[in-house]
Amino acid sequence: MNPSTALARVLVDELARLGLAEAVVAPGSRSTPLALALVADPRIRTHVRIDERSASFLAVGLARVSRRPVALVCTSGTAAANFHPAVLEADQSGVGLLVLTADRPPELRGTGANQTVNQIGLFGSAVRFFTEVGVPEPVPGMVAYWRSLACRAWAAARGSRPGPVHLNLAFRDPLVPEPGGTPWPEPLDGRCGEQPWIDVAPLPSEPEPVELPPVERGVIVCGDGDYDPVPFLALAAETGWPLLAEPTSNARRAEAVSGYRQLLALPEFVAAHEPELVVSVGRPGLSRQLLAYLRRAGRHVVVGEPAAFADPVRTATDVVGAVRAPRSAVPDTAWAASWAAAEAAARVAADRLLDADEALSELRLARDLATHLAPGSLLFAGSSMPIRDLDAVMRPRCGLRVVGNRGVSGIDGTVSSAVGAALAHQADGGGGAFALLGDLALLHDQNGLLLGAQEPRPDLAVVVVNNDGGGIFSGLEQAGHPHFERVFGTPHGVSVEQVAATADLPYTRLEWATDLPKALLGEGLRLVEVRTDRAASARLRRALQDAVADAVR
Repeated sequence: MNPSTALARVLVDELARLGLAEAVVAPGSRSTPLALALVADPRIRTHVRIDERSASFLAVGLARVSRRPVALVCTSGTAAANFHPAVLEADQSGVGLLVLTADRPPELRGTGANQTVNQIGLFGSAVRFFTEVGVPEPVPGMVAYWRSLACRAWAAARGSRPGPVHLNLAFRDPLVPEPGGTPWPEPLDGRCGEQPWIDVAPLPSEPEPVELPPVERGVIVCGDGDYDPVPFLALAAETGWPLLAEPTSNARRAEAVSGYRQLLALPEFVAAHEPELVVSVGRPGLSRQLLAYLRRAGRHVVVGEPAAFADPVRTATDVVGAVRAPRSAVPDTAWAASWAAAEAAARVAADRLLDADEALSELRLARDLATHLAPGSLLFAGSSMPIRDLDAVMRPRCGLRVVGNRGVSGIDGTVSSAVGAALAHQADGGGGAFALLGDLALLHDQNGLLLGAQEPRPDLAVVVVNNDGGGIFSGLEQAGHPHFERVFGTPHGVSVEQVAATADLPYTRLEWATDLPKALLGEGLRLVEVRTDRAASARLRRALQDAVADAVR
């Protein structure tokens, strides 16, 4: 067996023993040994994508929803560089990736050899662990090295702070298996009984809860993150403290305040609701209003990993692994009643405004989509306006899992991530999968719609808000600039129907709110377009704020 084939087969076998179930391959020559080893292993479902950026974000979606690392393979050169945005997202959002980049052997580096760049430490501090694996040689000791390295990489990718790891693998020719060949000098087999080479026991993950101080004016903030929201819902129920939950926290359930975005934009409301204590978990950051509110807390307790806790406005006073309610907690307080009354008024005002027009606005689409999806569904929320509209109007509910690329919050790779999320969700027995994206996010990742005929295909409805440009800027300071439309609005004039036709996908145009449930029906990957006007959407968001202000006052 040639050395390149031996390394690839041993590495893939060991990763499968550790629990690797999904891999994504971007085609290339130098990565041939890894690609062939992966597709030959029945324990691993392998996906192939022609575009490295699409492949890498597909892996992010798969890993985010399955909660286990996914292998990501490419050839040498710019192929590896195209993984970088997804590696950054995985780093910031704590998603496990095993980035396996094939490389030229050392004698071909720095010589002007084709398709060669410096891949050593390519992803910098964004990875939890990096190793230049070295050129495989037919000498004793290689098998123990490769298998122990796989175990170390797997442990780093799914440790107490999950994230991407990078193994750079130099392969010499020949790159394909050869008949016959020289016998390997030691057995290539792993441990008996399909056991991993090293059984890395996870560290205890249940820290001792810290009792919170017995204050009345407490607030719980649940930001983006893959953590269990139940303890924070219970904390809200025990204390009466309002729970302000971003959609991707998956804590926006019955106890949550859904109108906090509008409430915290009212100076008189904020002045009357100064918190003594804020408890935050995850990564808050969707709204300026919430971040400003964090600055008003007398004490800010962050629940998170001590080495990587989120404190975006640097107001944290304590960092703990877990919290519990004060023993003297009483939920029925004037503070709780005041928040509940404001939430009820805000909810009625928002619904009245959005229901006044049967034509689908961006806000009503976000509210109705999150409301109508069946229990067990998955909703992937695109960055920019889709996630913010959900934050503004999504009603509290159970049974819906909301995810999105909120680590770096870019719009790149969102189609591919949504496809990966849907594939993992349905592989685990989940129900329907849906994505709410903007038109620029769709155009930025059109390659994510291109699935080969032999590739696993998700049941995923991609709902696209098409306002012919960058809607998020219409509500920011740039909107008044004379060059706004060209530089920020970026009208493109592209038809979503044409995008669907190019990818040979079913297409539906949706105009009326009552037609939403029907438009979502179907199987496979499909596009649903809702056309809106950026200026009108900006006016509606201002009207929502005004309506809530009037109701609360």
